Order: sequence, then structure tokens, then C-alpha cells
Amino acid sequence: MADIVSADVRSRMMAGIRGTNTKPELLLRKGLHASGFRFRLHDRVLPGKPDIVLPRYRAVVFAHGCFWHGHDCHLFKWPSTRPEFWQAKIGRNRVVDARSEAALMEADWRLAIVWECALKGRTRLPLENVISACADWLRSDRQRIEIRGE
Repeated sequence: MADIVSADVRSRMMAGIRGTNTKPELLLRKGLHASGFRFRLHDRVLPGKPDIVLPRYRAVVFAHGCFWHGHDCHLFKWPSTRPEFWQAKIGRNRVVDARSEAALMEADWRLAIVWECALKGRTRLPLENVISACADWLRSDRQRIEIRGE
């Protein structure tokens, strides 16, 4: 199936997709900050350039978009156009995620992944519950947490 917009328009649309400061990330940052947590953003020194870095807790938080990271939820659907491209692209993203997670754990960082479906869509959780789960995890000694929609 041919694209419904020109290559220039598609390029401009794709360039507008944010990699940082996404809505799910901003929701998490606002909630954690209001709960008293202080953090750094997008530390380039750490593997995977985590969205939120909490050095005091030796913890990082990733706000993963379900489409870009190939999550198995209702927000992810394989595109019908150029399937080979998208399978390679999302497959690479998954490999990079796994590598980054392993490197962070090996460096003794604690890891939280909050999926987009936990914050939007029909399976979303109340924001207070997501922030509370993150805060409880930060105060605990658990190594890893993954928060996803219901």
C-alpha cells in the first residue's frame, strides 16, 4: 500500500516525534518531583541514556513508548506498510534496550521501566498508582520493576 502523504511530509512528520520529554516521561517526572524525589535527566554517560536518573537511590527510570519498543499490549500494532523496515527497526530497539538494561544492572544500577500503556489507553492505571509504585520501589531494595497497563 502506498503512503498517503509525500516523502517530504512523512519525513517532517517522523522528525517531529520526540525521543525525550514525551508526555509519559513528563507525567512521571512531575509526579516523582511532587513526591519529593530529585533527579537528573537523560544522563549520556549511562547506558541507554535513561529518562530519569536518581543517583541518591542508584536508580534509573525509563518511560518506554509501547510502539517504539515493541511492547505486547493494545498500543502496539505492526505497521502494514514496509513491514521489513519496521521489524528491523523495532527489533534493533529491543536489542539496544536489552543491552542497556544488562549494562546498567552489571554496573549496580536499579532499573524501572514504565510502559506507555500504564499511563494512557484503555489499560491505563491511575497516575497516582504509577507514581506510588515507583516511589515504593525507590524506597525499597528491589533491583528492578516493570509497570505496565492492566
